[in-house]
Amino acid sequence: MENAPPLPAPTANADSQVYWNAARERRLVIRKCAACKTLHFMPRYLCPACWSDELEWIDSEGMGQVHSYTIVRRAPVTAFAARTPYVVALIELDEGPRMMANIIGNDALLVRIGDRVCVTFEEREEGAMVPQFNRVVA
Repeated sequence: MENAPPLPAPTANADSQVYWNAARERRLVIRKCAACKTLHFMPRYLCPACWSDELEWIDSEGMGQVHSYTIVRRAPVTAFAARTPYVVALIELDEGPRMMANIIGNDALLVRIGDRVCVTFEEREEGAMVPQFNRVVA
């Protein structure tokens, strides 16, 4: 995969711009509701628990475990073809929220539910960075 061309940069919107800016700094951030204290992911304008708009960004430790995953063997679009097979996983962060990301690294295809993972950042076009995860092997 090292010889594959970079994938397109993610498209930011008003709700996610802070998230993508933090990723460029190699930081994984999640939202915390000031009203009910719920932590959540993905970036959005209102708390999914209480509908408050009193949200703040906090840094995640970037550690978690694989809740579920699939191995993609046929790319949905041409840009991903050189990267198949690859793993798309639902990661349960240690802080509680779940997020979708790829498991990357030489041992990615060995992933199993319950594996510990840590965040890493994958470069995309225009210098964008995308949070992905590596397996933590004890």
